[in-house]
Amino acid sequence: MPRLSWYKGNIHTHTTESDGDETPERVVRWYRRNGYDFLVLSDHNHLTLFEYGRGRRRFKRPLMIPGEEVSVNLYGGSKRVHINAIGISSLVEPIDATDVLPTLQANVNSIVAAGGIASINHPNYYWSFDHREIAQVTGATLLEVFNGHPAVNVYGAPGRPSYEEIWDGVLSAGRPIYGVATDDSHNYKVFRPDLSNPGRGWLMVRAERLSQDAIIDSIVSGDFYASTGVVISELRVSEREIFLSMEPLYDSVFTTRFIGREGHVYAEVTGAEASYAARGDEGYVRASVTSSTGPRAWTQPLFLS
Repeated sequence: MPRLSWYKGNIHTHTTESDGDETPERVVRWYRRNGYDFLVLSDHNHLTLFEYGRGRRRFKRPLMIPGEEVSVNLYGGSKRVHINAIGISSLVEPIDATDVLPTLQANVNSIVAAGGIASINHPNYYWSFDHREIAQVTGATLLEVFNGHPAVNVYGAPGRPSYEEIWDGVLSAGRPIYGVATDDSHNYKVFRPDLSNPGRGWLMVRAERLSQDAIIDSIVSGDFYASTGVVISELRVSEREIFLSMEPLYDSVFTTRFIGREGHVYAEVTGAEASYAARGDEGYVRASVTSSTGPRAWTQPLFLS
């Protein structure tokens, strides 16, 4: 059996090729210096292809995976449909299909046709859509459960679901989709809470090797977790059980919630190790880890027959 390793990466970044404030070269340099293994430059409606130079500028990390944020602003900009196209072979032209649901579906179809996987971004940006629309879309692989941009309403509001609740709504409707954490980084020169800085959310992908095919294959199969700072040192998922253990993070205390259909919490475990044996009627089970110091992590759902 091949040996698997964990690789850290971000799939949602911007450069001066769209509305970021640094060049692709400097954006890639930031992620390389901060230990990322792979990176997607996802400029709005632009395929930013970054290739390392020759000689001294030849680097092995981060592995650059081509991408684009296919972006459509509906109703004069009052609704935003933004979908990341990851691993595409060509530019995906955005399609305005006049309403949210047909626009989501049309652009997911275009991303898949271009050889990519589709990640539905920040549904609460301008309160544009939620699980009711997403659950009707076919072909999307990923959904943001965390986005580091300060203006995208990650945690919802009274009467409006959070990203995590939206994810549960889609899963509960019987639509398999995996949750991702991303930076949505735009600002690299000044770091403040009101700016969209890098380093806030990422994926930890378990793969045989650091290559585009291996990373994307693992993402498509759900062999990864999303994080804002919690490191899962061991993650085992069988047909009926999830086990995970976390690396120490300062003197923080970890709380792991095992969540199923309609967001129901089936178990809550305190400590650096947690496990859950499924009964079989939960629909799905996923683990959501919270550190007492703030950082979080999310495993992918274990789907139960």
